[in-house]
Amino acid sequence: MREMKDSGIEWIGIIPSDWKISRIKYVATFINGDRGANYPSGSDLVDEGIIFLTSNNIHGTMLDCCSEISKYITTDRYSILGGAKIALGDIIYCLRGSVGNCAINKEATEGTVASSLVDIRPTKIHPEYLNYILQSPINSVQTLAYMNGSCAANLSAENVANYYFIEPPVTKQRIISAFLDSKCSEIDSIISDIQSQIEALEEYKRSVITEAVTKGLDPDVEMRDSGIAWVGDIPAHWITHPLYFYFGERKNKNALGLETNLLSLSYGKIIRKDINSNGGLLPESFNTYNIIEKDDIIIRPTDLQNDKRSLRTGIAREHGIITSAYIAMKAIKTVNPEYFHYLLHAYDVMKVFYNMGNGVRQGLNFSEFSRLMVFEPAIEEQNAIVSYLKEKCDEIDLAIAEKKQQIETIEEYKKSLIFEYVTGKKEVQA
Repeated sequence: MREMKDSGIEWIGIIPSDWKISRIKYVATFINGDRGANYPSGSDLVDEGIIFLTSNNIHGTMLDCCSEISKYITTDRYSILGGAKIALGDIIYCLRGSVGNCAINKEATEGTVASSLVDIRPTKIHPEYLNYILQSPINSVQTLAYMNGSCAANLSAENVANYYFIEPPVTKQRIISAFLDSKCSEIDSIISDIQSQIEALEEYKRSVITEAVTKGLDPDVEMRDSGIAWVGDIPAHWITHPLYFYFGERKNKNALGLETNLLSLSYGKIIRKDINSNGGLLPESFNTYNIIEKDDIIIRPTDLQNDKRSLRTGIAREHGIITSAYIAMKAIKTVNPEYFHYLLHAYDVMKVFYNMGNGVRQGLNFSEFSRLMVFEPAIEEQNAIVSYLKEKCDEIDLAIAEKKQQIETIEEYKKSLIFEYVTGKKEVQA
């Protein structure tokens, strides 16, 4: 058994006697690029060209350069770039947003990074070994300490440069990296399989909702052409009208600033946010926010051409305030708002909204959005559809939650495994 020593850092514990504690800044260069006028911005983005990395590209231990999630800048823009120019073996690290997430670049031979990221270029350390250091609690413990100390929702490159890590001889770094490549590949394969199961469940949930809100619950009902291209046939007795026939716009500004129950649309749900948060992402005043009520339907109508991944509809479960950038709709007829929320959610996942935007922000106002054609089952049928969907979606959501818990457990095991080997507590057997 090899000789061990105290690392001098309580949460690291003992390490092999021939390993040393160092700081990342001594073994890597941090490339931020010019944050001035020459730095790429949203207006520079194009459909294809040189890759422009964002936090969306950080998945697992290796950078994901899939075209479906990537953004790009032109070759001409890249040639006068003030931002960091990436290279193979660089580690892309998130300083804002998903703070502490990182991945090694094994794919992109040229490109740059968003201002929320930093490019870490290993110079005196095996790149894969440093990547595993940053995938372990050695990164997350120090990230949490910096964030708690500053009460900030972001880091600086200087913070990360000062992180401690354990540095074995280079030959050991390579052996450990190769071993962890093999083990983590096995673990990632298991996680990928579970993620595929989650995606299948989510697709099933979308199909259940779409089927119920557009075809009803009676498989033998007489059908007719709805006249709506993306819907097709609907039950013959359902009535078709524009959305404004059933809903009006709620415009009730929080002018005196008295309302403090801050709400936000997140992944298709209206959630509470802390109005006293000092994370730097909230405005100084909420006087322009809209006061909304329970059962109001909320639509995020901006950036319709660029963002095809977000869920844009939600239903309020309580009284509160929400940004006036969203459309807030209140029922003006005797309808079940839950049914119409499910229907608009089905339109959302069918990407109906993405051909409707206009203007610089590719957005819509209520007058434009409310011309959408929708259909009205009898109120009793609306209620039955809502009850059915709540039960079915709860079952599916429970199955999805269990799968996500499995992934969390496996991810924790993976981090623990990495920590054990990069601190030398376990030795790779020949």
